Amino acid sequence: MDSQNPYFIRGTRGSRAACSSDGLGTGFDRFRKVTFLILVGLLVVFAAFTSHRNEKVGERYIQDNKRTVSPVNTTYYIDPVNGSDSNIGTDKNSPWHSFDKINSMVLTEGNVVKIVSAGILKRSLFLIAEGTSENPVTIDFAPGRYDFFSENAVKRRFYISNTNDAPDSLKSIAFYLRKCRNIKFLGNGAEFVFRGKVMETVIDSSENISIENLSFDYNRPTVSEMKVVKVSEKYVIAEIQKDSKYEINDYSLMWIGEGWKHRAQRLWQVFNPETGNIYRNNFPVKSLKFEAISPGMVRISFERDPGFKAGLIYQNRNTFRDYAAVFSRNSKNILWKNVNVYFMHGMGFVSQFCENITFDNLIVAPKKGSGRTCAAWADILHFSGCKGKIEIKDSYLSAANDDAVNVHGTHLRITDIISEKKVRVRFMHPQTYGFYPFYAGDSIEFISAKTLLPYSGNVVTDIKMLNYHEFELYLKDNILDDVKNKDVIENITWTPDVNIRNTTITRIPTRGVLVTTRGEVVIENNEFLRTHMSAILIADDANSWYESGYVKNVLIEKNRFIDCGRPVINIHPENKITVKNSFVHSNIRVTDNYFQLGSFPVVAAKSVNGLSFTGNIIEGAKDKKNDGLVSFKACSRIDLKNNKVKN
Repeated sequence: MDSQNPYFIRGTRGSRAACSSDGLGTGFDRFRKVTFLILVGLLVVFAAFTSHRNEKVGERYIQDNKRTVSPVNTTYYIDPVNGSDSNIGTDKNSPWHSFDKINSMVLTEGNVVKIVSAGILKRSLFLIAEGTSENPVTIDFAPGRYDFFSENAVKRRFYISNTNDAPDSLKSIAFYLRKCRNIKFLGNGAEFVFRGKVMETVIDSSENISIENLSFDYNRPTVSEMKVVKVSEKYVIAEIQKDSKYEINDYSLMWIGEGWKHRAQRLWQVFNPETGNIYRNNFPVKSLKFEAISPGMVRISFERDPGFKAGLIYQNRNTFRDYAAVFSRNSKNILWKNVNVYFMHGMGFVSQFCENITFDNLIVAPKKGSGRTCAAWADILHFSGCKGKIEIKDSYLSAANDDAVNVHGTHLRITDIISEKKVRVRFMHPQTYGFYPFYAGDSIEFISAKTLLPYSGNVVTDIKMLNYHEFELYLKDNILDDVKNKDVIENITWTPDVNIRNTTITRIPTRGVLVTTRGEVVIENNEFLRTHMSAILIADDANSWYESGYVKNVLIEKNRFIDCGRPVINIHPENKITVKNSFVHSNIRVTDNYFQLGSFPVVAAKSVNGLSFTGNIIEGAKDKKNDGLVSFKACSRIDLKNNKVKN
């Protein structure tokens, strides 16, 4: 059972009904039942055919072994406006219309695909290509707006960390790079506007990929917005943002998208355009009465005001986690450069078991003049079980509905010690499962779920998937006697170094950066503006999200923290038991930063061995004492010096 296989389809359980004799009865009753069973069978066959047909829509190119190999150093031309797939395609005066011919080939070194004019894209680019470092395969777009319609896109199932509300559903993919090497994807300022939910890019089992100079947007974002323009005792008047299509039936508000719709949800995000502050709030939508006044204007009536305020913008989404906007798995050496994201649906950029990922000048913000205030449905950058180096530089990450950056591994719970060299483990969180968390040769640590302290190590020699949640690990060395069920295992081979610098993080309702990796972490020369929760969170847990692990070397230097939530830097492992003279995290330096405080404390730390807070400037404190500015629990080797506190 291979969850990584994109063609794998999960089976369904049958049902059993009690019957007498052969279960069909006699006479007319038998005829009715036989007829019913035949109809049910036909419906099942039709459903299977329809599902199969839907999975194959537009996929004239999915069978790798039927692709032809392109000659080296060949240029192909595509014109979505004036081209024809009956043209020869290798002459710029005789271009193809769609990507179908490209999707039927394996591209080779020096191949170039030139899209010569902007237009409507109704087919995915499903690329399999083998370039070289000296002579890569190049996809070269003409500048302009491209509308991508998802109906006939290539569709796949994926099991995505933190995003598994609908793992069996087929996801539409605009640009699918699978088994590719040495690819340059050049946008030249092209703007890709997606029509309906879509995974904008999937990078699968590939390496040496650069994607540059383009932008992503949605024609109809999956986060809807409205601005309250008038408040009275029993109602408010709200103006719906022009891109947020809707309808009202029986006083109920329904958001309408391209290929989707949902009722207004209880969870809203509230944005103050004057201050830049953003936060979440729950509204009792079932008790609210929505009435249309005029196009785009709605009266919201209530018995008791739930907290609407004039001038604020209210964002609403369906929190069902069905997509990632950009998904990379089992790949390495990926570069995103000079990319703008005006809106993306799903869990943002999710990188899962990838190595060496760089974001250089990534701008995530609503497009100027759009009137929108949200650019990301959830997290912006999410890294799960990666290694090598994660680099985020010279970027602007804003206007999300969740964290800006999250870097973590995954703790799997030990459910059975099968033999002296074999152990059974399990994914525990309902959002994360279905993919291989270990590979042969990976080093692991056994970690106490209660203390979060490691107490044994080993090496995986083989792994067997039992189902989407459980695995058997075959180990190099004997398992020690102190290994216990309900403790956890972390894959310590897949723990990246992280470097975040010269980046602005703002308009975030939760945390700016979450980071839990034992690799080297450097967060320097960044600006954190009014994150509603902590600007930086260093966690580690084995009982809630099961996001690992402990940090060993963190430098937070020369950053500006402006009016962020408390504590501004939060070092908070979720260990239930503290062991004397043993610590979860170690070697964290917070130095030469500027803090403009909206609340206290500046730093809160738990279970850290070696924490320095030096050379920082803190402005907005009540007095010049450090009382209340820092908070430590079960820590050792704390160094506080040369900090300047201003009223």
